[in-house]
Amino acid sequence: MTTHMTPPLPRSPFALFLDIDGTLIEHQAHPEGIAVDDELRDLLIAAGEVVDGALAFVTGRSVEMVDRIFSPLEIPVAGLYGLEHRLQPGGPIEAADEPEDVASVAEAMQREFEHVDGVYFERKGPVLAVHTRAAPQAFDAVKASAETALARLPAGYRIVAGNAGLEFLPVGALKSAAIDRFLEIEPFNGRVPIFIGDDVSDESGFTFVNKTGGLSIRVRPRGATEAHHTLPDVAAVRGWLAKAVLSCPVGAGKATRTS
Repeated sequence: MTTHMTPPLPRSPFALFLDIDGTLIEHQAHPEGIAVDDELRDLLIAAGEVVDGALAFVTGRSVEMVDRIFSPLEIPVAGLYGLEHRLQPGGPIEAADEPEDVASVAEAMQREFEHVDGVYFERKGPVLAVHTRAAPQAFDAVKASAETALARLPAGYRIVAGNAGLEFLPVGALKSAAIDRFLEIEPFNGRVPIFIGDDVSDESGFTFVNKTGGLSIRVRPRGATEAHHTLPDVAAVRGWLAKAVLSCPVGAGKATRTS
C-alpha cells in the first residue's frame, strides 16, 4: 500500500484516537518504565479543548494503568484493545477480569521463562502480554511456547506478535470496534476520526478509519501497513498534533461522518 510520509493537517471538526506506547511515548524495556512529561499533558489538554472533548486513548494497556500514568489528567479510554472502556472522564470503568485458563497459561509460561533476564509478563485480565524488548534473543522461544499454550485457551483466542513481544488476545479485542463504539456517542459522534498507532494491533483501527473517511497514521512502520500516512517517530507525532491543534479553532462545529 502506498503511504505518504507527511499526513495532511485535518479539516475541523475531527475526533482523535491515540495509541500510547510508541506513539505518544517512547517504548521502554519494562511497561512500568514510561513517564508522562508536562509537555505531553499540556498538548493533550489543548487537543481536547480543540475537539470539544472528542479525544480518546485506544491502547493495549488497562484503563487503570492509563489513569495512573497520566494522573491527574483523565481522558476517555478504550483499554485492552477495546475489552475495557471508560467512555467519559470521571465515568465508570468497564473492567475485564482474568479468566482461569488465561491465568493457567500465564503461570506456566512464567515458570518456563523465570530464569531468562529481560522477559516480562504483563497480565491484563483476558489479555496476556509477553514482552521481549529487553531480551530479543528470547523471542523465538517465547513464540514457540506461546503457540503450544494457545491450544489450552478457548476458541477465538489468537496470538498477535508485535514490535517487541507478543500477546494472547480474544477475538473481540479489536481497536476498530473500540473506535466504532466511541463514534456512536457524544462528543465523538459526527466527527471525522483520526487514529494514530505504531503496531500490528493498530491495523484493524487503520482499516476501519479508512472506511469511514478518516485519517490513519502509523508511526515508524516496519513493512506493509493499512495506514494511509506515516510519521517517523514519537517526536514527529507530537509535532504533528501540535500543528493540528494550532490549525483548528476551539469549539469547532460538527461534521457529517462518511461511510
